Amino acid sequence: MRKQIQKAVPALLLALLLTACGAQNQPAQTAPTNALAETAAASDSAPAETTEAAAETNAVAEPEKTKLELGHLNSTAHLLAFVAKEEGFFQAEGLDVTLTQLANGTELASGLESGKLDAAFIGSVPAITMQAAGHDLTIFGGAMTNGHGYVIKSKFTEGVEDPDFTLLKGKNVAVAKNTMDDLELQLLLRDAGISIGEGEDEVNLVYFDSQSNAYAGLSNEEIDACSVYSPYASLAKSQGYEVVYYDVEYAQFANQPCCRQVATAAQIAENPNTYIAIERALIRAYQFTQKDHDKTVQDVAKYIDIDPELIQVEVYGGYSVSHPDPDKQATSRLKDDVVSLGLIVDYDIAPHYNTDIYKTALAQVIAQSPDESIFQEMQKHFDEFE
Repeated sequence: MRKQIQKAVPALLLALLLTACGAQNQPAQTAPTNALAETAAASDSAPAETTEAAAETNAVAEPEKTKLELGHLNSTAHLLAFVAKEEGFFQAEGLDVTLTQLANGTELASGLESGKLDAAFIGSVPAITMQAAGHDLTIFGGAMTNGHGYVIKSKFTEGVEDPDFTLLKGKNVAVAKNTMDDLELQLLLRDAGISIGEGEDEVNLVYFDSQSNAYAGLSNEEIDACSVYSPYASLAKSQGYEVVYYDVEYAQFANQPCCRQVATAAQIAENPNTYIAIERALIRAYQFTQKDHDKTVQDVAKYIDIDPELIQVEVYGGYSVSHPDPDKQATSRLKDDVVSLGLIVDYDIAPHYNTDIYKTALAQVIAQSPDESIFQEMQKHFDEFE
């Protein structure tokens, strides 16, 4: 039977969701531009101070590079970038950031490696598979947790009171290849002893190169169901499709790292203070999303062209949390899942993970706003799950 939505999600994420509900529409705190400048001017550290030194002093150093391109997908999952841009948090950090939407993780990774992009929000699964293949990609922060599932044509749910993934047996299922949606379904099928194939008791996975193309496949008579990430689940429901499941309904997917902040190791080594500044902006964007729901939805709507009511559901409906924490432990477990399915050969993820960027940025933000409970909760989460 379909499992109940997990109420025992990690303590911080639950606390943050409750904070968001209780503090809706409160005025947001903006990053103090003058204070940042004064702090940097007063610092004894040189502009090129290292991440380690910044962590020790909480000094705010000038970014080495200020004109940046940040890549993202057509997803509410990447709302931290939208809010940081629209609410001026990037600008307050001295950054001129252009947001660039691309179709999939492969295009985003290529943008990083070619130098077109300075940072990107990339799905955790494609980031891991490309790291395993030798690509120079370093994860330095988070973007969204959970937010995945499957939808199906309504004719298949008639008389089904409590659908779950077993409803997909005997169906043709459109899937965005090399994504979290793909991985999670394969794990569920494997653990249930259900094979992938075209038989009545099997699930036939039909792969597409992007989520938008997979979703468009639902209009084809031969496609019965489809993988979805935010905001496609809400969009599908608005168009008459039914949800098969959300990943938050399964304990094994608790705190599942949907997508991460990624750059090349070379980019981070050359411009460490730039990435710390990016992270400070995203941390303050997260704070804003917890305090002003309505304005957050308006900001997201400028980049994701769907009904604002659907954005509200995706962002605040309990199916996902957009959070900048790198969540190294969760991503390491995810890497083990990818290996267990034989999708990659095991590798050491540690050299491809930089938690110092977030650690330093959060310490600096807390030093500027020591009484902010949201930042304190973020620190607790980082301490527990780094």
